[in-house]
Amino acid sequence: MNAQKSPQNELTDIKVSLKLKLAALWASFMFLYIYIDYFHLYMPGSLKDMLAGKAFVYDVTQAFLLIVLITVTIPALMIFLSVALPAKINRWVNIIIPAVYIPYTLLNLAGEAWVHMVLGAVVELALLCLIIFHAWKWPRIS
Repeated sequence: MNAQKSPQNELTDIKVSLKLKLAALWASFMFLYIYIDYFHLYMPGSLKDMLAGKAFVYDVTQAFLLIVLITVTIPALMIFLSVALPAKINRWVNIIIPAVYIPYTLLNLAGEAWVHMVLGAVVELALLCLIIFHAWKWPRIS
């Protein structure tokens, strides 16, 4: 028997807007970004250092925490901004900000890097590169 595929069984490939793809990539990045820091709390000595007011080799001060909050706030806002900004600005913001976060992500591996941190950083880097790639290839009006 020669069975033909009926159109009713075919799945529709729904086109997702580029802005939504960028927002989803930023959301994925943020989940990893936060969970890597969260899992760091389970590493031996982390809580002891926190209670002593230390983060890596830095003293935890208001200025330190403000800088850390800024580094988390930017990608968190990019989830919204990727959807809300006009195309021309959106494209450049989604090229520049990930380009800044790539060395920052690598810098976070300095010192004691456990396998979970390396894996997380590799996936974060892949997500940042995908953001740059999609923004770079932003469709033009023909």
